[in-house]
Amino acid sequence: MPESPNHPLRRLWRSLDTYKDALPLVILRVAFIIAASSLSIQLFRRPGILPAGTSEAMVVALTTAGAIIVVALDYFYREKLFGTLTSIIFGTIVGLFLTYVAGLALGIWIINEAQRNAVQMLIGAVICYSLVSFLLQTRGDFRFIIPYVEFVKEMKGRKPYVLDTSVIIDGRIADVVEAKLFDSQLVIPRFVIGELQGIADSSDKLRRSRGRRGLDILNRLRNNAEVDLDIFDRDLPEFQGQPVDLKLVLLAKHLEGKVITNDFNLNKVARLHGVDVINLNQIANALKPVYLPGEKLDVMIVKAGEEPGQGVGYLDDGTMIVVESGRDHVQETVEITVTSVLQTSAGRMIFGRFEQSNGGKRPGGQKGRTAQKA
Repeated sequence: MPESPNHPLRRLWRSLDTYKDALPLVILRVAFIIAASSLSIQLFRRPGILPAGTSEAMVVALTTAGAIIVVALDYFYREKLFGTLTSIIFGTIVGLFLTYVAGLALGIWIINEAQRNAVQMLIGAVICYSLVSFLLQTRGDFRFIIPYVEFVKEMKGRKPYVLDTSVIIDGRIADVVEAKLFDSQLVIPRFVIGELQGIADSSDKLRRSRGRRGLDILNRLRNNAEVDLDIFDRDLPEFQGQPVDLKLVLLAKHLEGKVITNDFNLNKVARLHGVDVINLNQIANALKPVYLPGEKLDVMIVKAGEEPGQGVGYLDDGTMIVVESGRDHVQETVEITVTSVLQTSAGRMIFGRFEQSNGGKRPGGQKGRTAQKA
């Protein structure tokens, strides 16, 4: 495989890997077309079914064309509601019974038994294909009840989690899932994957790198055997003409799940629709250690602050610390006493008072100012 990420073979491989969940449905459609062609040949070779002088090539071509039309109708009509599955199953049973009755009625006009059986066989093939195709496209997303037997969709936990583009590109979702914080099924809509691929193929270098990172995170989740990941590739009727953010909200509402995102606007839209939202930034802030006024901690002052005498440092988690009387100790590790903590929408800030220098070293091996004065 070529090493260049822009190589056509690599892009083709990414596309095939993305759509591998639809492979069983593709195999079913191809097998149906081949079976229809083979069936036409068998019917042609049976005497008395077709009129004399009928061309074998014409029979095969017409049968194959009919099969392709059935597959095309199935492909373009994507708005299959799982709520109608029960009706389809019982409708198929009734349809088969009516097909048998119709076969008896056709006996009045079609005396030849071989021709009557051939018609019934063709009708049965079309019905079976339609049913299996529907089941493949709605697997794991249906509820069909018959007396004493109940089939329900498999799902870990109580509610599935629907991931949006921002949280996949962010990358922290993979670490959180591997830490087993989320035990329910993860759902990634097909349109989110398409958006990631569009970003990965962007002409802008930064967007391209972000898109590729998102695809790498997605592959990391899919290759983890302990992660229950599902690609949702159906188009719901309510998706028509809606933007991606609203599609995510509608999908989460349809699945009775939650949305995981870093997008503040999507957060507000989801709450307006009554959908629960999990924001990874809020989780990260909640997991940061709590510092109370009066506690002491060590921090490296990296630059001068905006006010006279202030120094600024950062904790390992990115929390900014403003140190009073810390300007003269830039590039030193000092001990401070926490005076107050301010929580803002952008994050958390800690204010502290300089106590003493710990003799920290500057980058490059030089000692801090306290050590130099000594």
